[in-house]
Amino acid sequence: MVERKQSRTHPGVNSRLENLRNLSPAERLDRVADVVPLDACDKQAIGGGGLPSALANGMIENVIGTFTLPLGIATNFTINGRDYLIPMSVEEPSVVAAASYMARIVRACGGFRTSSTAPVMRAQVQVLGVGDPHGARMRILREREAIIAAANARDKVLVSLGGGCKDVEVHVFEETPVGPMLVVHLIVDVRDAMGANTVNTMAESVAPMIEDITGAVVRLRILSNFADLRLARAMVAVTPDALKTEDHEGGQVARGIVEASAFAAVDPYRAATHNKGIMNGVDAVVVATGNDWRAVEAGAHAWASRSGRYRSLTNWEIDAKGNLVGTLEMPMALGLVGGATRTHPGARAALKILGVESAQELAEVTVAVGLAQNMAALRALASEGIQKGHMALHARNIAIVAGASGDEIGTVAAALAAAHDVRVDRARELLETMRNGGASN
Repeated sequence: MVERKQSRTHPGVNSRLENLRNLSPAERLDRVADVVPLDACDKQAIGGGGLPSALANGMIENVIGTFTLPLGIATNFTINGRDYLIPMSVEEPSVVAAASYMARIVRACGGFRTSSTAPVMRAQVQVLGVGDPHGARMRILREREAIIAAANARDKVLVSLGGGCKDVEVHVFEETPVGPMLVVHLIVDVRDAMGANTVNTMAESVAPMIEDITGAVVRLRILSNFADLRLARAMVAVTPDALKTEDHEGGQVARGIVEASAFAAVDPYRAATHNKGIMNGVDAVVVATGNDWRAVEAGAHAWASRSGRYRSLTNWEIDAKGNLVGTLEMPMALGLVGGATRTHPGARAALKILGVESAQELAEVTVAVGLAQNMAALRALASEGIQKGHMALHARNIAIVAGASGDEIGTVAAALAAAHDVRVDRARELLETMRNGGASN
C-alpha cells in the first residue's frame, strides 16, 4: 500500500445532514454550501445546468445541446475517520438514498476503511512479424532503461511530480490468428491524472525504438483500461445490532448477506446483477466528477473475470466477534486533472464538495460508495426484498409520468407506495381524484 497524506480541504465537514430529504433542491444546495465552501459560480454550475452550450461545443463533436442528469448528495459517509459529502449523478431512484442509509449504519460502527496502490497505468505496444519472440523479448528488456528514458522525455512535468514511466514488461503470445506477437507494457505512474493521453503519447514515442530493437513492426500503441496495478480498496465491519430491521434480527440479516454474496461468487448470472449494484454507486461518483465511467466499468468487469470466470467484486464474511465484514477491491482509474474534470463547471463544483486532494483519495472514496451500495442491496435482499424501498422511490417517477407536479408528486407517490401499487394508470386515477377535490379510492 502506498501512503498518501490525509486531505485537509474540509477539515470540519460533518456529513450527517439531517432532514436533507425534506428540503427543496435549492434549499439542499444552500445547506451543502453552508458546510463546504461553494461560491456563487459553483452554485450556478450545480443548480443551473452546469454546462454552457459554448463550452459543450468545444468538448465533443456535432453538439446540439446538453443532457442533464440529477445530481444528489450522499450523506453520512465517514472514511478513514474523515467525513465526506459525496456528489452522485444518476437517474435511478434509491441509489443516493441507499448509499446514505448504509453510510449512516457504517458510521455508527467506525466508518469505512480504505487504501489504494499508486496511480499506475499500462500502455501497450503491439509488435508483429517477430521470428524469435522470446529472443526479441530479451533484447527489449536489455534496453529497458533506454525505453523508460525515451518515454519520460515526452512528459517532463509528470516526471518532476514524481510520476512517469517506471518499468517495462514484455508479454509473448506464441500463437495468435496473425502469428507470434509481442506486447510491450509501459508501466506509468500518472499521479493525479486518469492517464490515457499520457500513456498513449509515451507508447507512440517509443514505438520506433522497439521496432529497431526487434526488427519487427509495431501496430497498436494504446493504454489498457484494465488498470490492475491501480487498485482501490474499502472495508467495513458492522455489528449485528446495526443491521436489524423491523422484522429481522441483525444476525439473521448478516447471515443472509453472506449467503447472497456466496451466490454471486459462484454464479455469473447473479454476479452480473450483484456487480451492477456496486457500479450504481461507483459510476454515479465517477460521472459527477467528470471522469471516464466507461473506462472504470471496463476495468471493473475485467477484474471480476480475472480468474477465468466472472465473479462478484465484493466479499462478505462474519468474523470471530460476529460482525459482518465486507470488502471491495477493484481497479479505479480516476483523475483530478485533465479532461472534463477541469473543463466541466459542474464537475469542478462536485470535486470542491468532495474536497479530495489526490486521485488516490478520490478512488478510495468512490470504492467506499460502491461497497455501501452493495451492502444496501444485499441487506434488502436478505430482509424485506429489494422492491420495497426501490418502488417507494420509483413511485415519484411514476407520479411525474402521470402528470403530477409540485406537491402533487409527493402525495401521489406516497399513495402508490402505501398501496404497493406503483402503476402509471393508478397514478393518473389518484391525480384526477385529487384535482377534482375528492378522496382517492
